[in-house]
Amino acid sequence: MDVRIGLTQTPKELEVQLDDDADAAALKQQVEEALADGSTLWLTDRRGRQVGVPAEKLAYVEIGSPKDDRRIGFGG
Repeated sequence: MDVRIGLTQTPKELEVQLDDDADAAALKQQVEEALADGSTLWLTDRRGRQVGVPAEKLAYVEIGSPKDDRRIGFGG
């Protein structure tokens, strides 16, 4: 599962690739809890690396599926 995180006061995005079997609903709940209590959102990527983002720096979180097609060119 691909997760894209926008951070406040910076134009760059943070991209984290989670395991393909990661639960999107559970991840959404983690994000909501971090925002509600002002804690740090911790994610563990496919390689076991941990990424922490303070809730006050979150601009948006985009949760995608590894099966989402990325289209390039003029295909319809």
